[in-house]
Amino acid sequence: MAIEKAATYHHIPIEKEFGYAQAIKTGDTVYLSGQVSIDPSDQNHIIGVGDMAAQVHQVYANIQKVLAQYGLSLDHIVDEVIFITDTDAFTTAGIRCRQDIFKGAAVLASTVVQVQRLWLPELMIEIKCVAKVSS
Repeated sequence: MAIEKAATYHHIPIEKEFGYAQAIKTGDTVYLSGQVSIDPSDQNHIIGVGDMAAQVHQVYANIQKVLAQYGLSLDHIVDEVIFITDTDAFTTAGIRCRQDIFKGAAVLASTVVQVQRLWLPELMIEIKCVAKVSS
């Protein structure tokens, strides 16, 4: 029996070529694919090249945009995995940015993993998360 799913797409070529959605909702759970600091109005433009704080803000803005399509907000996130290319830059700028974005300390399960490189070499951060629909 197939699982009933609702998908969100940005309608960029890689989605079809690679075969993925920006998010999938099944039941009361929304699973977001890794979001990066790509400008939603220009998929060829990375916002904040070399600037961790700018990339963190843009990634969460992109997450909010995807969640909004399901009537959700950042408050609905229950789990996230943050992939970074520079732990020091994330510690310095990323933590402060997240406190601004979440209006204080975020209350969610979170894992931070440093990687050698992300999809494009200019990307410094990618966040994959899970959100639950309020009951």
